[in-house]
Amino acid sequence: MSNMLEEFKDFAMKSNFIDMATGIIIGGAAGTVVKSLVADIIMPPIGYLMGGVDFSELGLSLGKGFDGKDVIIKYGSFINSMISFLIIMGAIFLLIKVINTAKAQMEKEEEEAAPAEPPRQEVLLEEIRDALKK
Repeated sequence: MSNMLEEFKDFAMKSNFIDMATGIIIGGAAGTVVKSLVADIIMPPIGYLMGGVDFSELGLSLGKGFDGKDVIIKYGSFINSMISFLIIMGAIFLLIKVINTAKAQMEKEEEEAAPAEPPRQEVLLEEIRDALKK
């Protein structure tokens, strides 16, 4: 049993696991902010421009269910969710683009900083010279 606890401890303390957990927590918090941004900031002006439509209330009634309650497909909420998704995906795309650009720049600088290997003929000539000296 203690071996299993040790394995779990090793797993939980690895950097990738902690980074992943941090990303999930921040992602959840960002999701609520984006949801509020869409529902409270972006959609009201769009609804106003479209004649006062409240997207969160848009739906298609299918009639009464077996229990007597209305069955409604709430496509307005789906529209809000899709806009939230697109905003989050756009932000993730921009973040990854910045990271990839920085990574490519760093690799380019490392390549430029590394001394270039001399041509094979020079290496062979140096080996011959060293052999003749001996």
